[in-house]
Formats: sequence, structure tokens, C-alpha cells
Amino acid sequence: MPTADEITKHHEPAPDRDPWVNGPPEPRPIVIVDHDERWPRLFDLIERKIRAALGDAALGIEHVGSTSVKGLPAKPTIDVDLTVADPTDELAYVPALSSAGFTLVIREPEWHEHRCFQLAEPSSNVHVFGPGCPEVIRHRMFRKWLTDHPEDLDLYRRAKLAAAAEISAGSGLVMDYNKRKEPVIRAIYERMFRAHGLHR
Repeated sequence: MPTADEITKHHEPAPDRDPWVNGPPEPRPIVIVDHDERWPRLFDLIERKIRAALGDAALGIEHVGSTSVKGLPAKPTIDVDLTVADPTDELAYVPALSSAGFTLVIREPEWHEHRCFQLAEPSSNVHVFGPGCPEVIRHRMFRKWLTDHPEDLDLYRRAKLAAAAEISAGSGLVMDYNKRKEPVIRAIYERMFRAHGLHR
């Protein structure tokens, strides 16, 4: 089980490291839509696709991110946390996922050995971590906190819409969008951590 310090530590990307496996994405419109009742079903499709590809090598598959929270607007891309025995052992899962249509796009060894795959249909980001990863725990906590605290859900909703409007009137990078809403996310996390007795 991760320590309180590990769970409450925010990820700071290494400024001199390029995580993109095949180069960074092109700028594109940031589209935020109202919560779609189909999103849980799309997650189920993605989960089945991952399990068909990996079998028992998929130790855990979770629907996370904004599409996992009822009532929260989001980019129409399903975020998934996939737990495998050892993310550094790419031969154990990368070829199988690639054959199933998932493309490895990010490799971040310094962040819990994070890997990220994208799937075109249904549109999804699959984040690979190892057992007991603090980030997976954070994602579960955040999902439940927003579900149980409508005032923070509304605060986050407004932050997302404002960030999307600032990025563009057209196009921008998802990383820029994420950076703009980060202060609100971290404020909510701090309230959540305090409520759970996790002091930084």
C-alpha cells in the first residue's frame, strides 16, 4: 500500500524529457460535451477489448477521468487505468494491445513507469501502471469525491469549460487545456486529502 506522501504527491513532468513515443500530437480543437449516458457502455466495450487481448495479464481495469463521473462534461474520450504486473515488461502487453488496435503514444518511466495507449474507436486513452500504484488510487478517490460532492463537481465543471474556451476558439494542445484547469483540480485534491486524513 502506498504511503500518504506517495498518494498526495502531484506529478511534475520532467521539463527536459519528451514522453511522446512517435512525436507530440498536432494542435486540435478542444471539444467539451455534456455527460453522455453511453460513456459507461463504451468503457465496457474497451474493457472487453483489453481483456480479450491480455487475458490474465490485465490485473485491473478501471473507468476513470471525467467520463466516469455522472453529470460532468468531458472530452468524449474514455480514460482507462490498466494495471499490469510490470509496466517495464512491455513484451508482456504492448504487442497484444497493439494487435488489438491500441497505439502506444506515451512512455514516462519517471512517473510510476506510466505508459499510455490510444484507441481510435471507441476513442480512449489507456493508462498503464503497476500494482498498488498511487496514481490509480488517486484516480479512484477523485472519481468518488466528485460523485459525492456536487459543489466540487460544479466547480470542476466550470473550470473545464473555462479552460476549453481559453485554449482556443479553435485549436490547442490537450496539455495546455490540462494546465489551465490544474489549479482547480489541485484545490479539490487538497480538500479530498484533508478529508481522508492524508496530510502533505
